Amino acid sequence: MIMRMSSLFVRTLREDPADAEVPSHRLLVRAGYIRRAAPGIYTWLPLGLKVLRRVEDIIREEMNAIGAQEMLFPALLPREPYEATNRWTEYGDGIFRLQDRKGADYLLGPTHEEMFTLVVKDLYSSYKDLPLSIYQIQTKYRDEARPRAGLLRGREFVMKDSYSFDVDDAGLEASYQRHRDAYVRIFDRLGFEYVIVEAMSGAMGGSKSEEFLAKASVGEDTYVRCTLCDYAANVEAVHSPPVPPVPYDDAPAAHAEQTPDTPTIETLVDHLNERFPREDRPWAASDTLKNVVFSVRYPDGATEALAVGLPGDREVDAKRLEAHLGEGVVFEPFGEEDFKARPALAKGYIGPGALGEKKAAGVRYLLDPRVVEGTRWVTGADVTGSHVIDLVAGRDFSGDGLIEVAEVRDGDPCPRGDGGTLETARGIEMGHIFQLGRKYAEALDLKVLDEQGKLVTVTMGSYGVGPSRAVAAIAEGTHDELGLCWPREVAPADVHIVATGKDEHIFAAAERIAHELDQQGVEVLYDDRPKVSPGVKFKDAELIGVPTIVVVGKGLAEGTIEVKDRRTGERHQVPADHLVDRVTGIVRA
Repeated sequence: MIMRMSSLFVRTLREDPADAEVPSHRLLVRAGYIRRAAPGIYTWLPLGLKVLRRVEDIIREEMNAIGAQEMLFPALLPREPYEATNRWTEYGDGIFRLQDRKGADYLLGPTHEEMFTLVVKDLYSSYKDLPLSIYQIQTKYRDEARPRAGLLRGREFVMKDSYSFDVDDAGLEASYQRHRDAYVRIFDRLGFEYVIVEAMSGAMGGSKSEEFLAKASVGEDTYVRCTLCDYAANVEAVHSPPVPPVPYDDAPAAHAEQTPDTPTIETLVDHLNERFPREDRPWAASDTLKNVVFSVRYPDGATEALAVGLPGDREVDAKRLEAHLGEGVVFEPFGEEDFKARPALAKGYIGPGALGEKKAAGVRYLLDPRVVEGTRWVTGADVTGSHVIDLVAGRDFSGDGLIEVAEVRDGDPCPRGDGGTLETARGIEMGHIFQLGRKYAEALDLKVLDEQGKLVTVTMGSYGVGPSRAVAAIAEGTHDELGLCWPREVAPADVHIVATGKDEHIFAAAERIAHELDQQGVEVLYDDRPKVSPGVKFKDAELIGVPTIVVVGKGLAEGTIEVKDRRTGERHQVPADHLVDRVTGIVRA
């Protein structure tokens, strides 16, 4: 197939779009792959659609290879299945809801667990029908509060979601491993660096969960890897190594001291070192217990105050807190009005004495795992201008439970306790696989008869990957200062032919080369625009990013044609008589 620039529906841009925040967004728009239709919503132009379809084809090939079968659900879905699993409420403002002319509630599908479960329930009833793996490649919709970064965080996106159905947990484990292996092959073929990390299931539920992250400095996901072992995890899933209790028989009694004008950890530490110096070492932020109070609103409208107690040298990681609280939960630190409503809380001097569901302020109090029995802390005395020193966990205070939402840092110990430390990096979530278990099957009553004729609940796995996001991730991982650099397997064409100059012989030769390559099964993008300067054509070819660029120009008079490797920049003068064979060999290598 030959695509001609003179008739192709494309317009390259010299300036970056005003709303572009990351390279993939900037270059995909400039090179004529996508156009913005609304915030977080993009039109796929012919070049972009070719890349998207190639990504989808890779996914299809690998899914079909493990015996999964493709189907397609509607994007417009009824309320009732999501009501049965409580996700109509749990999603909160995160989904698009609408009503038909009769007042019936619908949503634009954010994900399709319920629909997959119900179609299997409708058609299958015996263990003989299982195991089963089915999938779709479907447009999904989520009402992102802050769509950004082009295709990386959109309100409309393409998702491949597949589901496995098994009679027992052993079957689920086997299905999960088949999908995991298929995902490795998919991402190996897509052509960018990625890492597999432990993850949280979040609103999806289930047990075992892993993410496939494209390595990218612009990624919204932070993950960690151990410096010694193979441990890797999304920060939301990192667990602190267990800390043993500390003996406190010789600990002095807790005592409140005047600490005026010390509402921050920094001012408190300075005051402690000035007025209450230690003999062994200076006071540090890690000696203090910070208590951060949040106002939390759940999707069903319920609200609560939640306090998190953690070492003063750590901050609460908003993404970790969001992952723990669940889909659709909105939270923000206490404001002035919140403090006025709870006078038992002394802003800047909050301590465990006022915190707890059964305490005066009525605030649920969750502690960081580092706050173990016997550890000593300096913390607020619940009186403005006063802190308590030598407050011992387990002796003087306790929480209503534990929560791991403190920031994870470079140098933190590996959870496996092997002596390694953690290093943080950024990534783009490209795929997420879950062992869902029986959450949705139980909610929707999906059961089959086992070999003994007994009804058993089916166990499920869920496996998602984002083709549209993959287009952006590949662009992020392969571009250079000139433009896009597509891996050959996903590029919109194999060869970009550029005819330069005004000589008719040059255009005739370029036309002949294009046809001969096409006959060899090589996909060609041919810049046949007669009135466009060679400089513009070169810039467009580099911007568009097809892997092999063939320049038919002045060298033709001497019997040579230039072949350039877009990724490496290497150029070779190839005899015109051997060009088609040489380029065909490059494409098929």
